[in-house]
Amino acid sequence: MTSTLINTATLLTEDMLQRFDERAPMYDRENRFFDEDFEELRQSGYLNAPLPQEYGGAGLNLAEVLKLQRKLAYVAPATAIAVNMHLYWVGLAADMVRMGDHSVKWILEEASRGHIFAAAHGESGNDVPILLSTTQAERVDGGWKFYGHKIFGSLSPVWTYLGLHAMDTSDPNNPRVVHAFLHRDAEDYRIVETWDTLGMRATQSHDTILEGAFVPDDRIALVCPPGEAGAGLFQLAINAWALFGFAAVYAGIADRAFDLTIESAKKKTSIALTRPMAYHPEVQHEVARMRLAKEAIDAQLTVLDDWANGIDHGMDWPVKIIATKHLVVTQAWQIVDTALELSGGGGIFKRNRMEQLFRDARLGRIHPANSALTHEFLGKASLGISGDESPRWG
Repeated sequence: MTSTLINTATLLTEDMLQRFDERAPMYDRENRFFDEDFEELRQSGYLNAPLPQEYGGAGLNLAEVLKLQRKLAYVAPATAIAVNMHLYWVGLAADMVRMGDHSVKWILEEASRGHIFAAAHGESGNDVPILLSTTQAERVDGGWKFYGHKIFGSLSPVWTYLGLHAMDTSDPNNPRVVHAFLHRDAEDYRIVETWDTLGMRATQSHDTILEGAFVPDDRIALVCPPGEAGAGLFQLAINAWALFGFAAVYAGIADRAFDLTIESAKKKTSIALTRPMAYHPEVQHEVARMRLAKEAIDAQLTVLDDWANGIDHGMDWPVKIIATKHLVVTQAWQIVDTALELSGGGGIFKRNRMEQLFRDARLGRIHPANSALTHEFLGKASLGISGDESPRWG
């Protein structure tokens, strides 16, 4: 454990943001990891923003961290969405310790030593992340072995620990979900470079193939029943830090698209007008719609302060977390979509930043929880029906 505290004023400086802004198009064009951004964020202490001060971190709460994430996403969306995966594990551990649960306190100790955490919850064929899994867990002496195919593994080039989950079905009448952290030095797994995507290209979120990879007992976070029956603080904190984090990033993208639109409308001209396009009534109407969406995003994100301040929403917390992510990314997409339309033909060229923002923003609605799961969960929760109730849709 280190005693050197992070200077919060240097976590994310204007000079850093300018450099990130300049590099973001290059990372996207070359489809490569944001190595330079990552190193700057490591050196500044940004990656330990939620780490408690007694561990040498900045000790920022969720709302404070995500305010920075929104600023980072304004200039470098892929950088922000990728580091969110590390920040949410460190933030989760810090919050759990504050709430009296020390089961993953070791994450704080490892983060203080510079280790990087990533997440492997994505699986093809599983639309209920964390609570269910297509990956298999096998109990062995001293720990567990894991077999399966994980997707969307952001930070694949740099992680030290990969947070994953899998199902132990050795007792068909008593299946369990095993939450574990795989060390990069482990054997029997492969990272397959599959990431060539529409947007968020610099995250380099490659696939991970688990072929009996071993995780010792001291890196097993939780073994619990599947579904809502096994959900507790660990799962709630994952969702809070991850989904609120997604919302903050896509809010930052919307902020940038809005500002670029305002700047362009004040300069753009037409031979049919005597003044810039800002005076065109339909441009004003569309900008008003964008501003309404932006105001809705800002209002929705005040719930981050509730989490940071320990407001007790009880069983409504899962609803608020999932609803916030859905509402923010939906409004953000509306802003970016409208921004591209108002940019005219110039907005579709690779040299125009709006083109990249458009592609990056579209991925927000794919991040969990997707629209189908969001509506299912909120509908069931509002009606007092368990999310484990079967059948689901078919």
